[in-house]
Amino acid sequence: MPHHHYADHYQHPEGQAHTRATQPEPLPVWAARLGYAGWIPFAALVAAIWWAPPEYRASAASALRMYGAVIASFLGAIHWGLAMRAPLTAQPGPFVWGVFPSVVAWLATLLPLSQGLVTLALLLGMCLAVDRRSYPAYGLGAWLPMRLRLTLGAGLCLFAGGIGI
Repeated sequence: MPHHHYADHYQHPEGQAHTRATQPEPLPVWAARLGYAGWIPFAALVAAIWWAPPEYRASAASALRMYGAVIASFLGAIHWGLAMRAPLTAQPGPFVWGVFPSVVAWLATLLPLSQGLVTLALLLGMCLAVDRRSYPAYGLGAWLPMRLRLTLGAGLCLFAGGIGI
């Protein structure tokens, strides 16, 4: 039996069936601006880890770890939302992946600061890898260049925070 990825077929809200051949919608400018604004906490907090007075660095690292966990949870939730738009099936894949980043991110908040930050950086990379496979099937391929840049920036900040603390 051939393997079918959960995003190979989905039902558009207007009832039209879509497949991988769907052309991606253009990326809205406001969405890109909001996405890139999401870098601000990453950059500010990693800067604080490296250059703030020592008594503030652990707090900055904790805040960075929490923000990274929130972002990872958001990325998983996108898959849950996309799966909810599809016809009801017995396929648990998108729902399982939808909660996986949240659970791993929560576990990362329980680790020592440096280990939690590195875990989150790796988790964001995993999220990107899944998105690169899934988004085109949903007609969301236009989002991938921004997702790559956001993930690289956030991942570098999380790694740098893990090293700096």
